[in-house]
Amino acid sequence: MALEAFGSKGYHQTSMNEVAEAAGVTKPVLYQHFSSKRDLFLELLREVGSRLRDEVSKATVEADGPRQQVEAGFTAYFRWVADNQGGFDVLFAGETRRDKEFVREAMKVETQIADAIATLIVVPGLSADRQRLLAYGIVGMAETTCRHWLGADVELEPDALAEQVAELAWAGLRGLRPG
Repeated sequence: MALEAFGSKGYHQTSMNEVAEAAGVTKPVLYQHFSSKRDLFLELLREVGSRLRDEVSKATVEADGPRQQVEAGFTAYFRWVADNQGGFDVLFAGETRRDKEFVREAMKVETQIADAIATLIVVPGLSADRQRLLAYGIVGMAETTCRHWLGADVELEPDALAEQVAELAWAGLRGLRPG
């Protein structure tokens, strides 16, 4: 409920009255659980980030091999975004990126996903630092692709998009050499 309110109008344009109305409660009830709109939004960022991270993690853990992990990870990410556009907006929209505390919460999600991906990049002789750096590239590829996909209203199913982006990433990963 708060997600829909913040996702559609952003943090600054959404009032606690609107959040309360969307949740079907009164504003005093919200303040029994959250000391401020800021605290509510921070908790929302944590919750949404956790759901995205868990979806991607679960998908990659259940995959049969490295190629399948790449595709499963992108598929989980793009499906989650398709089903949770408000969540994606809350995590990665402009308002979130203009507030240092909100940025830290969004970056935690990116960092946790990148850390998980880094462990999956297995190239003999490639240092852990390089694995992590490349993992951030993969996270960035997913996030930036989603921004354009949603912003340009490109007609493409999440699974088809995942297949194409996974192929692009896999081709790059297969060509990696330490150095």
